Amino acid sequence: MPPAIPPAERLLNLVIALVNTPGRMTKEQVRTSVAGYGDARSDEAFERMFERDKDTLRELGIPVLTVTHAGHGDDIGYRIDTASWSLPPIELTAAELGVLALAAQVWQDQSLRADSTRALTKLRAVGEAPEAHDLVAGLAPRVRAGGDAFAPLVDAVQNRQAVRFTYHAATTGEVRERRVEPWKLLARRGGWVLLARDRDRDASRSFRLSRIRGAVRPLGGPGGFDAPTAQELADASHAWMGDGPERTALLAVTPHRAEALRARATPAPADRPLPPGADHVLDGRELVAVPYRLDWELAEEVVAYGDAVVVLDPPQVRDAVVRMLRVAATLDALRPPGTDAAGPTGRRDPHVEEARGA
Repeated sequence: MPPAIPPAERLLNLVIALVNTPGRMTKEQVRTSVAGYGDARSDEAFERMFERDKDTLRELGIPVLTVTHAGHGDDIGYRIDTASWSLPPIELTAAELGVLALAAQVWQDQSLRADSTRALTKLRAVGEAPEAHDLVAGLAPRVRAGGDAFAPLVDAVQNRQAVRFTYHAATTGEVRERRVEPWKLLARRGGWVLLARDRDRDASRSFRLSRIRGAVRPLGGPGGFDAPTAQELADASHAWMGDGPERTALLAVTPHRAEALRARATPAPADRPLPPGADHVLDGRELVAVPYRLDWELAEEVVAYGDAVVVLDPPQVRDAVVRMLRVAATLDALRPPGTDAAGPTGRRDPHVEEARGA
């Protein structure tokens, strides 16, 4: 005899049948046409099975309706009310779709790449935001993949499970095993960074995932250490969150472009003079004041918008943008035909890295 169909699969088969029935399904039709109910050994066993499944579906919030034949009161059937069960149409604004696009791009080259790309494609198909890609230009492209270390570290952070891995230190060139309690993953300065407590040094440390060599292996089971305090996380994050006081850059932005910059804009200081020639640049553009801390970080974002954004002030940000654009303009000439940014040997081209702000 063939093996019995599991209850969960039988429930799913019943849902599919009741959703797709043109009118209603009687118990007899359910028993003969829905896979799983033929396993009932008797009429009484089928009745118990079917009634239990109906109650389970209703407890899950699936509206199973009882439909009586108009001319025969004892002729009863069933269907699922799709009108009250179906989700309403998805209507996303350009900003909402942009945030989802950013999240999906962060997962590129990771284990969820196919799923995130497929979901974003479906959302774009129903959304009314043809220019939504402009919302995240300059943000997601700066975050590169975390490699094989990413997935196990995500699990370790979530489960509070200590890990060990071999690490190549950038400052000393030392390659040695580290035993750490992983606290948090940051997408920062072009890559992923792990904030953790180093057990051997009994202090917080940060580790670039790109410098982890080989596999990340667990040390002990889940819940192996206490979660860090807010102050511990703040101290560990300090070096990666930007030093120095917050400043304001004045940008000339094309209307309806660079929404990610506009979203965090502040009023432009009334007493701050514009540089010579600003009136000409602002012809057809809008003045946008954006707070920032790191010159190179803002420059990277501005470069991604092309001619839609022009830096008016401060000069050091404008110079950084110009320098990146000049390097980018020479990439095709510097790169041999048929090779990508990593080059034929897989090593990074230093000119490409400079253009990306590495």
